[in-house]
Amino acid sequence: MQMASKKRKSSDSRPLDQNDNRRFQSEEAWNRYIDNILDRRILPERNVKLYHSEFDEFKVELERRNLHKCLANLQERSIDVPVVKEFYANFYSPANQAPKCARIRGHLIRIDADNLNEFLQTPVLLEEGESLPTYSRFCRLRSDPREMEASLCIPGKGFILNMEGQPWKLLRKDLTTLAQTWSVFSYSNLAHTSLISDLNTDRARSVYGLITRMDMNIGGLISRQMTMMAQSNSSRLGFPALITSLCRSRGVGSDALTSYENLRLVIDLAYIIRNC
Repeated sequence: MQMASKKRKSSDSRPLDQNDNRRFQSEEAWNRYIDNILDRRILPERNVKLYHSEFDEFKVELERRNLHKCLANLQERSIDVPVVKEFYANFYSPANQAPKCARIRGHLIRIDADNLNEFLQTPVLLEEGESLPTYSRFCRLRSDPREMEASLCIPGKGFILNMEGQPWKLLRKDLTTLAQTWSVFSYSNLAHTSLISDLNTDRARSVYGLITRMDMNIGGLISRQMTMMAQSNSSRLGFPALITSLCRSRGVGSDALTSYENLRLVIDLAYIIRNC
């Protein structure tokens, strides 16, 4: 029996009804939603549930940075998938000049560094006489791989070299428990990726900055990540709980909240013992 073929509607045949106009700020955003965003998967954040005396080396620094308030304290039914996908469709820029704001269901959502830092309560701390936080200045310098190895790896382990003899990556199994825990948190909550495995040099640098207590522009980091995801054609859509929370704070109604397996995605003592 011959199977009926699926024909994809052209953009001209897709009506923009009143509901579409309310949810999408342009025809380009609607087309982006239908052609690309709708079928992309969500990459949810991870909760952190550590109690007094449970891995304080990680917990204390998480709290010092204020990351425990909004980025690691997710509530059940904290993700509105339709709102998240509408956000990424409206945040997309066809000219590859993504804006730092998007209008979601009639409400303006600003995703620039300053607004994100204010919402997350993660102010940028600057040393006297400096215009950039410590980590930003560190990234402008040539990193010493031996220093990073000493902080991130178990004794005797270090970078795997590439064919040119340059540092390439750190194997996950060679990382200390603290470095593995920060890498998992970073992958899920700061610089999203579904590949929670080895650390390339850029990832190693960011985990090194977290472990050595370098002050960072967290809002700027997340803003850049959201922009790259909006412009990408294939990556998973990260920060869904943060986007939902941010939209709700600006008056966007949530009508399809889901836990989205948040209970499974928890960094607690049992997870650290089992995986790190």
